[in-house]
Amino acid sequence: MRVLVTGASGFVGGAVVRRLVADGAVVVRAAVRRPDVPLAEAVEQMLVGDLSAQTDWRAALRDVDVVVHAAARVHVMRDASVDPLAEFRRVNVAGTMRLAGQAAEAGVRRFVFLSSIKVNGEGTVVGRPYSAADVPAPVDPYGVSKREAEDGLRELALSSGMEVAIIRPVLVYGPGVKGNFRSLLRLMRIGVPLPLGAIRNRRSLVALDNLVDLIARTIRHPGAANQTFLVSDGDALSTTELLTRVAASFGRSARLVPVPASAIELLARALGRREAAVRLCGSLEVDIDKTRALLGWRPPVAMDEALRRTAQHFDELGR
Repeated sequence: MRVLVTGASGFVGGAVVRRLVADGAVVVRAAVRRPDVPLAEAVEQMLVGDLSAQTDWRAALRDVDVVVHAAARVHVMRDASVDPLAEFRRVNVAGTMRLAGQAAEAGVRRFVFLSSIKVNGEGTVVGRPYSAADVPAPVDPYGVSKREAEDGLRELALSSGMEVAIIRPVLVYGPGVKGNFRSLLRLMRIGVPLPLGAIRNRRSLVALDNLVDLIARTIRHPGAANQTFLVSDGDALSTTELLTRVAASFGRSARLVPVPASAIELLARALGRREAAVRLCGSLEVDIDKTRALLGWRPPVAMDEALRRTAQHFDELGR
């Protein structure tokens, strides 16, 4: 079996490539945007350039059985684009459908699409997690583009016979994580006091190793065909609990001041940082029962162990 992985230089795509090479059961081909991506010698590298409606994937798709599509225009907090939705659609919808269409023409058997929980929406009520059966309700341009790509892939599966498996991860963390989670690691490592000691929300996360394990499962498992899966570590924590565990992974105690969530949200609105308050105080929980049942899958790495590995890698980098 030959598997083509897009986004092979990224956080998730790179981890998928490493996992498949380590498994040794498949031939791994990586689609890259530039020729200097450091990958294992066993990986077949194919230079394809940017993801767009004009990208020619035919050479990269030759003799490929499965595509794992992890490349995307990712969500950013302060998008400077004049028309963010148009930019997301150009890459995440038109680019994805170009790849999928040429994959179907090339006889690819299965297309594994890394989507986003943002297709479901931006938040949940405590005790009512998102499920794969929920009606999609994306809010921001990124979530809208991922939903439109999902819809296009399902239509293509019906018309072409190529199987499609869709995975919607929650926030992904692990060694090498960037963005807000890396900032959180830095704050917990140096022991900065934070007014987050009384947050009672519920948020699901997924360790990179667990997400990659699920992706590896969907490549082969017959139950993955034409299904949508949510994925998490199987736990849901409050922000207070998460910070406490992250600090513990550094061998520290979190310095958290018990300020009511309502006060934090009020201050954030006054400062124009409402989105930050929603992420810190709001809930976003997912139900992975379908993923467990159809694929016989369990997260192989416990959250505390995944956090320990993430903290250790952060320490080794010295930042």
